[in-house]
Amino acid sequence: MFKPISLYIGLRYTRARRSNHFISFIALVSMIGLTLGVAVLITVLSVMNGFDRELKTRVLGMIPQATVSSTQILTNWPELAKKIETKEHVTGVAPFTQLQGMLTAQGQVAGIMVTGIEPEYEKKVSIIQDHMVEGGIDKLKKGEFGIVLGKQMTDALGLGLNDSVTLVLPEATPSPAGVVPRFKRFKIVGIFSIGAEVDSMMGYIALNDASTLLRLPDGAQGIRLKLDDIFVAPKVADEIVMDLPSGFYASNWTYTHGNLFSAIQMEKAMVSLLLFLIVLVAAFNIVSSLVMVVTDKKSDIAILRTLGASPATITRIFMVQGTIIGVIGTVSGAILGIVFASSISSLVGWLNNVMGLHLFDAYFINYLPSYLRWQDVLTIVSLSLILSFLATIYPAMRAAKIQPAEALRYE
Repeated sequence: MFKPISLYIGLRYTRARRSNHFISFIALVSMIGLTLGVAVLITVLSVMNGFDRELKTRVLGMIPQATVSSTQILTNWPELAKKIETKEHVTGVAPFTQLQGMLTAQGQVAGIMVTGIEPEYEKKVSIIQDHMVEGGIDKLKKGEFGIVLGKQMTDALGLGLNDSVTLVLPEATPSPAGVVPRFKRFKIVGIFSIGAEVDSMMGYIALNDASTLLRLPDGAQGIRLKLDDIFVAPKVADEIVMDLPSGFYASNWTYTHGNLFSAIQMEKAMVSLLLFLIVLVAAFNIVSSLVMVVTDKKSDIAILRTLGASPATITRIFMVQGTIIGVIGTVSGAILGIVFASSISSLVGWLNNVMGLHLFDAYFINYLPSYLRWQDVLTIVSLSLILSFLATIYPAMRAAKIQPAEALRYE
């Protein structure tokens, strides 16, 4: 079977045991450095992608991506919703009325943001229906004063499905006994679990019940939008408001969670750059390893030259050897990184529970997400292979310049 002489000798040099063990050690360090660099880079990028995806799907799936609100109650919101739904990039609309208050039950108190919704419309713009643990938003009916809460909230208050909870509003009501807060008793008709901070801070009631609590006419404060691209939210919301009469104003997710998203993007870029330096250092180790090999193999190079090997052949021999180190290190790192990225969520979650570390209490989700993007894997592997190949050029060219007479003078 035909095999190019440069490939054959390069493979032999890679497999052969060297008399100088230090050179073998440097080559091994280079390979391990590439393996660890590629593996860590793939794993960390997968975690960053996981946070990015969770922000988009879970948090932005619950909070409004964009809203169009009015200074007056919209009693004709169905007509406005139908008009907005025809706009470009809008995939769903839903009316809403928001109020803030406190929930009290069994001596426990917790602040909450309550949103009045129409269940049929809310399903088009929110992921809440897909994350119901008990009950459902369909049970929110006018005049029945039902409420849907997050699991973290119900656990904190020690409540379950069909239990009662009191909503206290910050507005005061005059009475013969003096000024007292306004409050209303609700029945829990649904419990959801998103796995994010919204589980402990958001609740849902029927749209008309919200109007009754606020002593307003039946209607909505505004229209919530779901878009096919969250990054066009500011533009779309502003364009819709421009087509409406005065008294309307727009808001979007960048006002509430834009800083968090920007921080994740910035952190992803900086961490990727820093970790890529590990791969770069490993590539430089390949340079030092091959330079030592060239020095150690001077007599072999001289003999090959006297037998008729061209400088180009000598160059390819050592490029093959360095490239093999890069390929083995990169492929090993890619396999290791894919395994870590696929299992790190469950592994860290297990450690968090067993050791009681509470690692994610400060984050907007309560676990470590990981999302492996094959595009990132391909990019990392390609860059690592390119760096490994480039690292072989200088030592290989140096080997090609060795003169046989000089190399064999002291042999």
